[in-house]
Amino acid sequence: MSELKITLVKSTIGAKPKHKKTVQALGLGKLNSSVVQKDNPATRGMIHQVVHLLKVEEV
Repeated sequence: MSELKITLVKSTIGAKPKHKKTVQALGLGKLNSSVVQKDNPATRGMIHQVVHLLKVEEV
């Protein structure tokens, strides 16, 4: 199974509370922080919800 490198490139200040919780659940905290997650439907759904705040790359 492949993996995705997810980077927070836009601040969650002013974002909807649901979006803030989704970013936290992905393991991202501060701006420009990155995390590697497994590529599965659950992760893809979370990314799709907050794609405007993230940069996603395949690893």
